[in-house]
Amino acid sequence: MDRSKESARSGIDQAAWIRGLTEARMSRRSVLQKAGAAALVLGASGPLVACGITGTKNSNSNSNVDWTAWWKKQKRAGTLDFANWPLYIDTDNGKHPSLEAFTRKTGIKVNYKAVIQDNAEFFSKISPVLQAGDSIGYDLIVISNGWQLNQLISNGWLTPLDKTRLPNFKRYAGKVATTLAYDPKLTYSAVWQAGVTGIGYNPELTGGPIDSIEALFDTKYKGQVGMLSDDDEVGSAALLALGIDPPTSTYEDWQKAADLLTKQRDQGIVRQYYDQSYIKALQNGDVALCQAYSGDIFQSNNSGYPNLKFVVPKQGSMLWRDNCVIPLNAAHPVDAIEWINFYYEPKIEAMIEDWVNYICPVPAAQPVIRNQLDDPAVADSPLIFPPPSMLKRLHEYPVNATPETHQKWTGLFDPIIQS
Repeated sequence: MDRSKESARSGIDQAAWIRGLTEARMSRRSVLQKAGAAALVLGASGPLVACGITGTKNSNSNSNVDWTAWWKKQKRAGTLDFANWPLYIDTDNGKHPSLEAFTRKTGIKVNYKAVIQDNAEFFSKISPVLQAGDSIGYDLIVISNGWQLNQLISNGWLTPLDKTRLPNFKRYAGKVATTLAYDPKLTYSAVWQAGVTGIGYNPELTGGPIDSIEALFDTKYKGQVGMLSDDDEVGSAALLALGIDPPTSTYEDWQKAADLLTKQRDQGIVRQYYDQSYIKALQNGDVALCQAYSGDIFQSNNSGYPNLKFVVPKQGSMLWRDNCVIPLNAAHPVDAIEWINFYYEPKIEAMIEDWVNYICPVPAAQPVIRNQLDDPAVADSPLIFPPPSMLKRLHEYPVNATPETHQKWTGLFDPIIQS
């Protein structure tokens, strides 16, 4: 990739513009309401039990394997089948420089497919295959923390990572990649990218800076507030507004949050519950403030909308992560784990980070981006390399690992969004 200063700038702007058109971020973060509701209905009648949705162990799981002995027997195959999301890796004229560097170093050919459009749809395709004990055809996939990842873990459908093969991860992974409520021992997951759901706003329309999540519920902004059409996001925002930490919240807390959101809706504060189109509403001035993803505001600032601001309010914001995982029965697990280790090299992560613009899991990539790639706009952005003061105010999502808890959550918040 041409890394001259001028071309680096234009590359970021073009990439941001393209990503804005694809509207992929919402799908990666969300467990889509319709898909989630359908899964629960089907699960009640039987079919999805066969897909392991109940989270119970089955004969085609990893529960009875001596993984230390298993990994010792595995050899490099020279091939990696890698499934990711669209426009989620460095790209130059249709090629991916980081993957080409991997092949040059290791000899491993990468069959890279941007085939994941949302977590629920992809999970529905791979779960019957995993249940049957077969390979899904990919050695590495990228999936968001949430319902589907919880099910892959609880069903034993992921290959535990051999940490002896991940020296770069051990050396370079930052706190964003090492403190995971959904995988506390880092058994299965290596963070690909992360992001923050905070508040995006136009200070010209809000009348000045926003520093509190209470602004989303303030009648002062009646008809000017946007909320996301994602039950995880709206429910968590309401919990934060009530001073409740989402991952430790109870069902009674969720009911209080639903009451607050219902009041917000009935008072006419919410203009709309948005999918990824919220960013256009902010850009066009349709709303003064909205729940927003950090990467979207950064990309908007570099695409002709410098007036938009992003804030992690004083009550905190939600931190999401997309994760590299190796499915059970992957044909080339060594090749997959070698890529994960390669990815965590600061030089390689810098190449990818300079293109995707979300929160970087490798802090040591920052000086590489600033000095070697000559891109201080990315290197110095707190939305890509959050300072410790910001990280302290980021919260984990509730881990709704069972159908019962998942149904209780969606049963409270989906009706508010859909109304």
